[in-house]
Amino acid sequence: MKSKILDITGKKTKEIELPSAFSSSIREDIVAKVLEAKKTMQPYAPSPVAGKQHSAKGKIVHRRHVWKSQYGRGISRVPRKILLRRGGQFNWEAAEVPHAKGGMRAHPPKTLSMINTLKINKKEMKIAFVSAISATANSEKLMGKYQRLESEKINNLPIIVDSKITSLKTKELISSLKKILGDVLFDIALRKKKIRSGKGKLRGRKYKKNAGLLLVIGNDENIKTNAFDVKKVNDLSILDLAKGGLGRLTVYTEKAIKDLEKKLE
Repeated sequence: MKSKILDITGKKTKEIELPSAFSSSIREDIVAKVLEAKKTMQPYAPSPVAGKQHSAKGKIVHRRHVWKSQYGRGISRVPRKILLRRGGQFNWEAAEVPHAKGGMRAHPPKTLSMINTLKINKKEMKIAFVSAISATANSEKLMGKYQRLESEKINNLPIIVDSKITSLKTKELISSLKKILGDVLFDIALRKKKIRSGKGKLRGRKYKKNAGLLLVIGNDENIKTNAFDVKKVNDLSILDLAKGGLGRLTVYTEKAIKDLEKKLE
């Protein structure tokens, strides 16, 4: 499979032979399995000793003729702490149980349930990675991921640009990408941030932002920009290529294609 290389003005310069990964079959089932195993969640839970940090406690028995018994006092069978004692008389207060003041929570979140222990075989991981790369060269997957592209025709995938693009400054880089991608794809490429509508603003998720373009560069190349995601070939993962669905808009440099071929050998 061959693809053309574009210069920084969006014009074709030459053709390059692509690695076999770009034309391989796409295993959506394995990609979904890997993404499930890669999910992370910050564990949270109340303190293990919450509701138990008082000076005295005790499960009080309800039997007759027993010292320190609840029998005959007309009180419920609830764990209690002693506030006041006069000989065999006790002033008790309910403690520890969820409905008591200062008691522990009922069925609190547990950290053990939030730790992902799923594992993936090495061969499956490689198949998923190759499938994610192949999806970036598939126009059907790209149009399926982005609703705005449903009525558009997208050719010349994958998009490969001359490595000179990494030497451009941010303003020149963005204008160059506009020429390379065109108006429709460029609108998707830039990362945008907006204020969420609804009550989520009050709950720690005020802003929403899109993923934007992924620029894959060679291992020896460097580029600084906050307009979109930039990844070196060695740092590239399935989460970069396929999080939220296969077919992310991706641009590769010529050097990145060569490094990718070495990585997948």
